Amino acid sequence: MAAHTYESALQMAESLSVEEQLRLIAELAARTGKGAASEPQHSILELRGLGQEIWQGIDAQQYVHCERASWNG
Repeated sequence: MAAHTYESALQMAESLSVEEQLRLIAELAARTGKGAASEPQHSILELRGLGQEIWQGIDAQQYVHCERASWNG
């Protein structure tokens, strides 16, 4: 049923003029954005320290040297 509704809406949108299609796009984007704004915002800083236990006991500079050496075969 949802696919049928989508296809119907798509056909109707294709029958609009270019200006009307752009107006429809803007309206749909605005309405979609309203729903997204209610979701909690996150900061990249929340990831700080994530997975740090994986790197315990590993020298960072030595790791980089080994990685770079592997690039040359």
